[in-house]
Amino acid sequence: MKAAPFRRPRLSGLAIYVGAYLVFLYLPMVLIPLFSFNDSIQAAFPLKGFTFAWYEALLANERMHDALANTLIVGFSAAALATLCGIAIAYCDVSRPSRIARTVSALARLPILIPGVIVGIALLIFVNLAGFGPSRLAIVLGHTCLALPTTVIVMRTRFAAIPRSLEDAAMDLGAREWLTFRKVMLPLSLPAVAAAFLLAFLTSFDEFIVAFFLTGTEQTLPVFIWAQLRFPKELPSVMALGSLILAVSIVIAGAAEFIRRRGAVAREAAGA
Repeated sequence: MKAAPFRRPRLSGLAIYVGAYLVFLYLPMVLIPLFSFNDSIQAAFPLKGFTFAWYEALLANERMHDALANTLIVGFSAAALATLCGIAIAYCDVSRPSRIARTVSALARLPILIPGVIVGIALLIFVNLAGFGPSRLAIVLGHTCLALPTTVIVMRTRFAAIPRSLEDAAMDLGAREWLTFRKVMLPLSLPAVAAAFLLAFLTSFDEFIVAFFLTGTEQTLPVFIWAQLRFPKELPSVMALGSLILAVSIVIAGAAEFIRRRGAVAREAAGA
């Protein structure tokens, strides 16, 4: 039997386009960790050598420590507020639908469509009128607004996937609305709650534009990085810090997706 002639696979135009797009999108992010280990203050080829000096310099930088502490405080506070508001708004929209609930849900998701510069200017005017001006509290409020669409979307999807019969059965057995929510709806939604919190924290962790408008004397890490870029000799430390932020962001996004998938698998196994 004669073997079929070997044909070399041909690259289609779509495959070339996708490959070029991925290179354009991810190559700059690969270069940041690469140059963060380069023994030179210049971000250029050829590389001069391997070093941990820029990471060691970060450990000794007290201003960076303060910026990290502010970032964590703002991130956890904004994520907690956005998650609590997202749970309440999504639950009312799905389980107690009304014109008001749908309107509030739509308004809560609206910031995702508004440019960050507009949100930053609007919040700056608001905090000045409110009397507390640019501060850590102002950044927490701003990041809560930015993270709220994510938490509402995640929780709305989860509540909509829970069969309404479970809630009706609890009420038929005499449970009031709050007890039904606390004993039935919330336990079934815990993986989504955790995923929404992590995604909200990630939104705050590396956000720059709104933080830039609302920062007073307490900088967050992205604003700290922007301030350091004015000094060329600080560029290697900035790339080292950027590499750490990139790694943390990947870990948090991966954890959120893992929790979401585990929740979906458990839901399918339980038939809920």
